[in-house]
Amino acid sequence: MEIIYLLEGSLTVTIESSVREYHAGECVLINADIIHSTKCTAPNKAILFQIPLSFLSLYLPDAEQLVFNLDNPEGSDIRRTKLDIFKDTLTQMQIVNDIRPEGFILRFNSLLFEILFQLFHNFCIRVVHSNQSQRDKDRVRLDTILNYINQNYRRHISIEEIAGVAYLQSGYFCRFFKKCMGITFLEYQNELRLSYIYQDIIATDDSIKDILERHGFTNYKLFRRMFSEHFGATPTEVRKMRE
Repeated sequence: MEIIYLLEGSLTVTIESSVREYHAGECVLINADIIHSTKCTAPNKAILFQIPLSFLSLYLPDAEQLVFNLDNPEGSDIRRTKLDIFKDTLTQMQIVNDIRPEGFILRFNSLLFEILFQLFHNFCIRVVHSNQSQRDKDRVRLDTILNYINQNYRRHISIEEIAGVAYLQSGYFCRFFKKCMGITFLEYQNELRLSYIYQDIIATDDSIKDILERHGFTNYKLFRRMFSEHFGATPTEVRKMRE
């Protein structure tokens, strides 16, 4: 399970093809084994908290049947108060972990179990996943696809090639990828390249040309347009902002 409490800025989150933009003060919870992705095109600050399902199962034996939801329905004062208390507990955990006073692990663990208690009593429902087997197969298939892209993104990967990796027909692969990731395969590959390029721009003094070649972006005109759309600035402006 993954919880993101956004403190500053914004974050776009895709959860099983549903896309939503979160802003400062909001929390997003992604349940275990749910296909998701995040996209950030400007600086932000957040508390990221991950709970392994194996750990949760030690204290909640039927954890795989629990679905957690931190959405804050408008007009529900009780729900809003519970969510505010939850956010405050997350913040306390972050403070304790940052300061680390003597014996901090005792305080941290007490807050951890307080978080689990709040999640269980205030933010969960019990369900039976009738299609769990298919979900597991889709997750394994998507992991194989994403790992292949990460290893080969610097070169051109055709639809036929990547579909073959997943043992799918090209048309079905395109629909499967868009459903899981919320964007097309080509968009994902270009956004992956952009993320690596952005990191190199702010972390190195290498020329833009060398960075583009390093990460397989051959169309400079397309790169400039996409970079400006994603980050709201040119590569040169981004590099100046780090100074």
